[in-house]
Amino acid sequence: MKIGPYVLPNRLMVAPMAGVTDRPFRQLCRRLGAGYAVSEMVTSRPDLWKTLKTSRRANHDGEPGPIAVQIAGTEPAMMAQAAHYNISRGAQIIDINMGCPAKKVCNKWAGSALMQDEALALSIITAVVDACAPHAVPVTLKMRTGWCQSQRNALVIARAAEAAGVQMVTVHGRTREQGYRGHAEHDTVRAVKSALRIPVVANGDICTPEQARDVLAATGADAVMIGRAAQGRPWVFRHIGHFLATGTHLAQPLVVEVRRLLLEHLEDHYSLYGSHIGVLSARKHIGWYVADLPGGDAFRQHMNQLTDCASQLRAVADFFDVLGAQTDRLPEPIVLPQSGSPAQHMEAEQ
Repeated sequence: MKIGPYVLPNRLMVAPMAGVTDRPFRQLCRRLGAGYAVSEMVTSRPDLWKTLKTSRRANHDGEPGPIAVQIAGTEPAMMAQAAHYNISRGAQIIDINMGCPAKKVCNKWAGSALMQDEALALSIITAVVDACAPHAVPVTLKMRTGWCQSQRNALVIARAAEAAGVQMVTVHGRTREQGYRGHAEHDTVRAVKSALRIPVVANGDICTPEQARDVLAATGADAVMIGRAAQGRPWVFRHIGHFLATGTHLAQPLVVEVRRLLLEHLEDHYSLYGSHIGVLSARKHIGWYVADLPGGDAFRQHMNQLTDCASQLRAVADFFDVLGAQTDRLPEPIVLPQSGSPAQHMEAEQ
């Protein structure tokens, strides 16, 4: 699996998720078996680049390469400028966001709304590719199957993107109209893969090793991209990778390992966001880790009342100490269809 000059260690990718795939989360997923991770989307508006929110999203300190940054916007020149800016901040691959279904993004005609205007979409793609070419930085594209059921034009845009110089395409198997409802379909991925020579990645409703295997087999895709299934379970990449290689399942992780991983994750999280914002924004991550565990609901309610790093760390350590006294390993995960609104999933993959 290659993206431009970069050879990836496997076919497992972390999806860009707003408010989730920050540097600490990306690094943790890479440690646990993901071969590639894409940043949260970074706005193309120059007036917002100096904000604390954007500067955190553009922070790649200590991150293993290749460093991939997703940019979002509606104006070709501004998107080209955003590509330049992020390359100067360390980006080695630029990903164009044409997949985000969030209203606040689509209302500004960014994200998946661009799929309604194929001419504008191609203008943006061409401008970004031209901006990245002098730096030998590959450009990739993430999109949905289309805007709505009657306008499923992923194949048209994918062909145009390849012709313009895009070097990888990822397709989430839902339209923007679907949001996160229903089930992802991967027939569109198969059609795109059949038509293109560049790598094609399947995204959407890939939660288990069997689902990853089946989607790869059904579509011929070069890789799978996983988002919400990694929330609170970053070791999902390790488990899927092992299954694809051997056909056998790894045991669930030891409680002591998850305790250590989460505490390390929190320390890294606090270092990026600071103590005040760090405690608040860490709550969703902790909630995902404990969601299916015995006593998880009660613990989450207690943890959400804590307002300082030390108390949060101590509470997490104590929770897993109690759990570890009851069992050595985490219980098997409860895998449910990943449909519903982004609000139901707190933050959702684009």
